[in-house]
Formats: sequence, structure tokens, C-alpha cells
Amino acid sequence: MIKKMRGFTLIELLIVVAIIGILAALLIPNALEAIQKAKQKSAMKEIMTVSTAAVDYITDHGDWTGVTQAGPLVAANTFMTGVGGFYIKVVPVNDPWNTAYQAYIGAGVSTLVTGATGVNAPGVDDFAMASFGRNKITGPTYSAASYTTDFDNDLAAWNGSWVCAPRTNVGT
Repeated sequence: MIKKMRGFTLIELLIVVAIIGILAALLIPNALEAIQKAKQKSAMKEIMTVSTAAVDYITDHGDWTGVTQAGPLVAANTFMTGVGGFYIKVVPVNDPWNTAYQAYIGAGVSTLVTGATGVNAPGVDDFAMASFGRNKITGPTYSAASYTTDFDNDLAAWNGSWVCAPRTNVGT
């Protein structure tokens, strides 16, 4: 007697591979978007953490006298040593896309937040922080918070309030 060999036919294998390919094509873009959204939320959390530390510093000291910061955060400058250690355990230097956070204090805030003039002119106790986002280049002016959740867009906060952040378009 001849025993029948058991196994899968070529058609069955091709169908299984096609189904796996279709599922992968549907799921991978969603997974990649979720990764970028997590990076964006992480950057927003870090910016708010440093902003809270800066508010605490200003509450204790009154202004930024003796502290300088205008541009990318670097280790061991007066801003990092001022807010680091006591107000925040570790000051994040790079955003999740591995680009240095931008921070400005005092009158230098208007360099980062265009439109920070007039009645709302930055004073000696103001500060601003930003992340350039996934594309790592400076984005639109930071005077309006009106664009959607594009991960290439920048994130910017002035005195602990968002001036450039992701928003959903309600009703569109």
C-alpha cells in the first residue's frame, strides 16, 4: 500500500502568503504613525517638564539674572545648571528625533516666538522652548497655534503655554 503524503499545496501556500501581505500592508503604516505620534507626545511632555522647572526657577528667583540661553540646549550652560538638579532631575537636551531642543530666555524669546512683541513683549522672566519635529528644520512662525497633527511641524511653548502644537480640526 502506498501512503498518501500529507502537506500543503502550492495554491494554499500562495493564499496564506497573500493574506499575510495584505495584513502587513494595512498594519505597518498605522504602526509607523503610532511611533511618530509617541515621539511627538514625548517631546511635548519634555517641553512641559522643562517649562514647569523654568516657572519654578522664576518663582524662586524673580528673573533670569545671571542665566543665559539662546538657541540649542547644551550641557553645562547656565540655564541647564539653573533649572537642572533642583527643579528637574535631568534636563532633556535632545528631542525624540535626536535634535537639540531650542530654548530662549528673557528678551531673546522674540527670536523664537515671532510676534512676541507689543503688549505681550517678552520680559526678563519669559522663556520659550521648541522642538523642530521630525523634519528637523524650523517650521512656521510660532505666533499661531493652528495647524494639524503633522509630525514634521514644530512644537513650541512660550512661558509654559503652547504656541505651536498639534490640534485636530473640529468640524472639518
